[in-house]
Amino acid sequence: MLVLTLDAGGTNFVFAAIKDGKFIGEKIKRPSNGHDLDLCLKGIIEGFSTMHQMINQKVDAISFAFPGPAQFSKGIIGDLHNLTGFRGGVPVGPMLKNIFNVPVFINNDGDLYAYGEALAGSLPKINYELEKSGSSKRYKNLVGMTLGTGFGAGLVHDQTLITGDNICAGEIWTTSNRADSEYNSEEGVSIRAVKHFYSSFADINFNDSPEPKDIFEIAKGIVPGNINAAKWAYEKMGRFIGDSIANMITLFDGIVILGGGVSGAMELIIPGIDYELNRPFKTLSGKENKRLTHKAFCLNKTSEKLEFLKDHGKEIVIPGTNKLIHYDIQPRSAYMFSEFDTSEMISLGAYYYAKRHEF
Repeated sequence: MLVLTLDAGGTNFVFAAIKDGKFIGEKIKRPSNGHDLDLCLKGIIEGFSTMHQMINQKVDAISFAFPGPAQFSKGIIGDLHNLTGFRGGVPVGPMLKNIFNVPVFINNDGDLYAYGEALAGSLPKINYELEKSGSSKRYKNLVGMTLGTGFGAGLVHDQTLITGDNICAGEIWTTSNRADSEYNSEEGVSIRAVKHFYSSFADINFNDSPEPKDIFEIAKGIVPGNINAAKWAYEKMGRFIGDSIANMITLFDGIVILGGGVSGAMELIIPGIDYELNRPFKTLSGKENKRLTHKAFCLNKTSEKLEFLKDHGKEIVIPGTNKLIHYDIQPRSAYMFSEFDTSEMISLGAYYYAKRHEF
């Protein structure tokens, strides 16, 4: 099966071709021109046409990520924040189906990122490592989180993408966050958030704040700047992320995988995540409850990964018999920053989403 894919960002569109789960040929990058609808649609059509010509093979479907709000099931794109040319509903899916005469599938990037990680990325790798280590534990639930210009998420259960009745499941960016209850999650998990936190801690104007990459290098002492402010900026973002991870594990009980541009600073973000995951709730009686009912391991830490992969089971006797049954005595979950390229995971998610639909 051969599928043409697109990872549509606010600045650039990246086109690819995937056959039998493998990328073939070169990717194509085009400016989005999202401010001009006609120019943007022309770029989408030309991008897919050029990719088709390059691979010179029969295409079975087009499947790609696009921002919402949208009625993805009908391929209709709504009024977009980053691509301002889209207004009043634009039926991009039916347009492409009419031109290329193949089925067209559209979904948001958070959903497709999660789907790619669940079927072709981190989840199968984790389950393979569990099997290899002798553990009986296997995972079917995955939450994929993307950290970049915004904060997105997707949910997958047993190789099925959970989209919701309005294809709005996993809209994590609008959730509240106890790291700072004045703001929703995205205001603490984004490029602008890191800049805002740094400017606040360094007591400078936001417009004078460096970019996240520079803030990371300041924290590492590579370039001059306020080292403590840089470290605190990423740690505070980690606390926003940690609260969101805790909420998702509580509601969905699975593995949480993080990707996106900001995740390159994971070593500075992880302390804030761990702080929130281990920060208890108070009770009215004055006692404390654990934040999570089971431990969430960080698989980017070697010691925690080894503990997570270890078999925590034992054999117990079935009452009234001499038979044994295996009992895993440690319920556990995990989070990790992915080792896979985020854009490629989105494209693979689009490929597998198309493949799972009959046409």
